[in-house]
Order: sequence, then structure tokens, then C-alpha cells
Amino acid sequence: MPVPSTSAAAAFSADARIARMVEDVCAWARHESPTGDAAAVDGMMDRLVAGLEGEPVSIERLPGRDGLGGSVIVRAGPTTKVEHALVLSHLDTVHPIGTLEDGLPVRVEGDRIYGPGVYDMKGGAYLALQGFLEVARKGTAKRPMVFLFTPDEEIGSPTTRALIEHLGRDAAAVLVTEPARDGGKIVTCRKGVGRFEVHVEGRPAHSGSRHAEGRNAIHEAARQIAAIEAMTDYDRGITTTVGLIKGGTAMNTIPQHCRFAVDLRVETAADGEALARAILGLSPQRPDFTVTVTGGMNRPTFERTPQVAALYETAVGLAAEIGFALEETVRTGGGSDGNFTAGLGVPTLDGLGIDGDGAHTLEEYGLASSLGPRAMLMARLLETV
Repeated sequence: MPVPSTSAAAAFSADARIARMVEDVCAWARHESPTGDAAAVDGMMDRLVAGLEGEPVSIERLPGRDGLGGSVIVRAGPTTKVEHALVLSHLDTVHPIGTLEDGLPVRVEGDRIYGPGVYDMKGGAYLALQGFLEVARKGTAKRPMVFLFTPDEEIGSPTTRALIEHLGRDAAAVLVTEPARDGGKIVTCRKGVGRFEVHVEGRPAHSGSRHAEGRNAIHEAARQIAAIEAMTDYDRGITTTVGLIKGGTAMNTIPQHCRFAVDLRVETAADGEALARAILGLSPQRPDFTVTVTGGMNRPTFERTPQVAALYETAVGLAAEIGFALEETVRTGGGSDGNFTAGLGVPTLDGLGIDGDGAHTLEEYGLASSLGPRAMLMARLLETV
């Protein structure tokens, strides 16, 4: 079934429009914006706002804090007091400044657009914005529309979680523009994420003349790490990972301190609570050590509730009208800002961004051919939900 001509989605059928979208995605990718560089992220927000000049939207800028960049809220659609449709995107990336010159230059090779953050998630943020703006121009939104752009998703959204949840509580539906998975599939459930910091303290000593007096914090940390890694249970969808560790001061000194970080992924809230208790309750396995653990569940589980399933079926029907088959992927281990809104019980769809692959690597790319159809889908969702 063709998309009705009165729909904002019809605006994305022209080749010239798609070519312009590719150019703009490349321009966004050329503006490097790693999370930890507040000036770079704010500069990306400046680019976003400059591109909205003359559009029928209102813009609110929120300053950053704790050394991170600020956020932008774009509003459009009817001014009624009914629940709004909320779109979530982040403009920070994992790629450090200099990635353009050292490993991942922006380029178009066939259908692939390469560049830092193209796939995760500037391509998705951009295409969703185009769908949002077309609906705003045509005045076809079913309800008020709110589009939130954040600066810190890649590190767990420490400064924006409260804002996301505040806007989410008043939303009828939340649409998240994280990248598509496995050839264009969207996300209807995600694991919960826990983050912990462990500090092991022993007793320093000279490794030659006073070895027996020392208590090696790195050795005790190794015992703790083995216990943590043993908590992984693939059958229950539980994974524990120690990916960062730091300890010691010199090769000939028994180390007094060792610190490491723990990443936890779980499929259920109950497992999240149980594993968090276990990790927070770690105690020394040998005498004369102290073990201190901080942290907790960073993102709640994103469950495929009946409300999420109903929203997914709506998206499937709209995609069929546009002319492509939409599928959902199996539960993904990665977290997103959609976990926060889904955790509130708000119907949430994720993975609505650009199709492609290579997130967080020097082979990251998005597919130009997915820009038009997925912008259309975003527009139709905003006209429908």
C-alpha cells in the first residue's frame, strides 16, 4: 500500500532529497563530538540548532554540568495537553578527536557512509530529525512532539537520566534512534546494565627484602575478579565483565592498591537486584585486605511488555505501507536511553536509526539506502502513535 500523499513521509521519495541527507550526515560525522569533550559536543549541538532556523519548532537549550556538554529539546505539533510523542537521540560518540585523520575518515563508498558516529548514532539522529520536521511542517502530528538530544549516552547518561525520565513520564510513546540491528531490525527489549567500581587495599612492602610482610592488592583483586567472572550465566542471560584494572606503583613494590571496573548485564529486574547485591557484598578472600565496592544498576531492564509489542505491531504496519518489511531483533545486551523510559512502563521502540554496522570501531558505517525509508517510518509513527 503506498504512503498517502498527505503524509509527511512522502517527502522522502525524491533522489535529490536523499542525496542531501547523505551530505548532511557526512557533515555531522565530520564534527567530532566525543562525550568527554564538552566543547566539541556543544559545538555539535550548535550545528543542530543552526539547522533548525526557520523551522516551525521551538528550541530549548539546557547547559551541561559535571564537565559534560548540554542538551537540546525541540518541540513541535499541536499545543494540546495530551501526552506527547518523545524522540530520543544522543550526539556524543565514543570516538576521540582525531579519529577523522587517524583511521576513520568520512567517505561514501557505494551504499556505505563511513565516519565517526555515523552508525551510533548521528545517522539515526539526523534521519529522525528530518521525519520530525516534515511532520511539523505539514501539521500532521497526532499529538505534541518532543525531540531530546543528549550529550552523554555513551557513558550511561549520568547528567541526563533525570531529564529523560521527566519527559518520559508524560509520553504516550518513546521512539529511540539508536542504530538498527542485524540488517534493519528494531529493538523491543534490552538487558539491564550495572556498573561497579571495586577498590582492593592490601599492605605495601619491598618485593625483595620485605616480601612476606606485604599483602598484594593485585593478587587479591585477581581472586575477586575470578569470583565476579564466575557469576556469568549464559542460560539466564547474565554476563559479568571486568574490562578495566589499575594497580601498583613500581615493579619492585608489593602493591597496596588495585582498582577495577565491573560491567553487569541482566535480562530481568530480579536478576539485576540479586547480582548487584552479590557484587556489592564482595569481601576479602584472604586476611589483611579490604574490599570496597560502589555502584549499582545503571540502566533498568527494557522488557517487551504488551504495550511495547502493540507499538511494534503499529510500526510493522506502517513500514509495510512504506514498502519494506520491519522485524525485531532478539534481546540485545547493549543498553540505551530507552531502558530508562521502558523502565517507567512507557511503550518504547528502539533501534529506529540508520542501518549499518561497526559501532564503536574504525569500520563504522551506515547505509545510505536506509535513510529515506527510516525517516518515512519516523514521520508515520509521529503521525500515528
